[in-house]
Amino acid sequence: MKTAAFHNLGCKVNAYEMEAMQELLTAHGYAIVPFEERADVYVVNTCSVTNIADKKSRQMLHRAKRRNPEAVIVAVGCYVQSAGEKLLEDAAVDILISNNEKSRLPELLEAWEKEHSAGTVRDLSREHNYEELAISGTGEHTRAFVKIQDGCDQFCSYCIIPYTRGRMRSRRLPDILAEVRRLAEGGCQELVLTGIHLDSYGVDLDGESLLTVIEALNEIDGIRRIRLGSLEPRIMTEDFVRALAAQEKLCPHFHLSLQSGCDATLRRMNRKYDTEQFRQCCARLRRYFSDPALTSDVIVGFPGETDEEFAETLAFLKEICFYETHVFPYSRRKGTRADRMPDQIPASVKAQRSDILLALSQENSRAYRERLIGTEVEVLLEEACTIDGAPYLVGYTREYVKVAVPADAGGVNQILHWFVDNDTMLMPD
Repeated sequence: MKTAAFHNLGCKVNAYEMEAMQELLTAHGYAIVPFEERADVYVVNTCSVTNIADKKSRQMLHRAKRRNPEAVIVAVGCYVQSAGEKLLEDAAVDILISNNEKSRLPELLEAWEKEHSAGTVRDLSREHNYEELAISGTGEHTRAFVKIQDGCDQFCSYCIIPYTRGRMRSRRLPDILAEVRRLAEGGCQELVLTGIHLDSYGVDLDGESLLTVIEALNEIDGIRRIRLGSLEPRIMTEDFVRALAAQEKLCPHFHLSLQSGCDATLRRMNRKYDTEQFRQCCARLRRYFSDPALTSDVIVGFPGETDEEFAETLAFLKEICFYETHVFPYSRRKGTRADRMPDQIPASVKAQRSDILLALSQENSRAYRERLIGTEVEVLLEEACTIDGAPYLVGYTREYVKVAVPADAGGVNQILHWFVDNDTMLMPD
């Protein structure tokens, strides 16, 4: 039996696609082995969001070739889109697969065996068809990520994704429902809807929207929870939030992509909202949901970010008081407008600003978790672990707060109603 090893770089969408490709090769007779082992085929699902991601992608491809010089090395994903010509000349890489051709992995491996065809890089700028990839199970996991959308039309000034993923494309609702029913039959109780730009779902379809997907999933037996991936404030209209609140399975956990709390910086980033819209979005969610967990992403040290602009972001984050904030120092990406902007910020300044925001995030996160003390929470138990030598089960509340309970309190993939007292372990994710 032939063996294949996978390594994923990048986002949850990439991780979902990797699982789907693993299932495809398993169906074609391959055994999936850890990437650290010797294999007949190595598949690296690459990332190209920053120059550093490009470097890591190259390193993993070369590492695979060193591990087994006779193996077939397959590069798939965003780095293939951004550096295809360079990879065609790289002796460490045998097959290139574009972002909208990952379902062809078995076919392209067969072509390599017959004629050593390296494949071609497909131009996604005019691609309007969603590539159907699906997973049928989640192994030991109780939560499944389900990709429903690909591509992006936003063209933020720091982002290469519209060029590596192509234009926005939506998955058909019947295909989504078929996959989710299979997952539910396999015991999965929680879904996370993902996409490159989830807000755009349905723009290219007649009569379908993100809301229609959520409403349909809410009716599937066996699915107990629905989470949403990253969203932007423009979608959070009064009608949309009111409709979300009516879906009993929807978790009160919303990841809202902020990037900056300064309007001048948001304009340079080419984000399509301002801080007032964002403020109203958060207020709306808190009005319809009881103390929802709001989380966000923030980029510090964007080109031209002055001390005053950073102070505006800090003040805005204090005002909104997110449960958690993921902080990223700006990283240059060739091919983007931001890479060519003047007034690039020194690494030392970016690090200092990151530390300030991370400290605020930790403070806000601790305060949110402490508000759960004295309440009953619903925990989906996901895995067993040992803490200080004692056995525990770890899971997440509907708000995505990580909780550890004694091992005899329940079992993996069980939903537990747990009263939070001072001895309950509420852990940062």
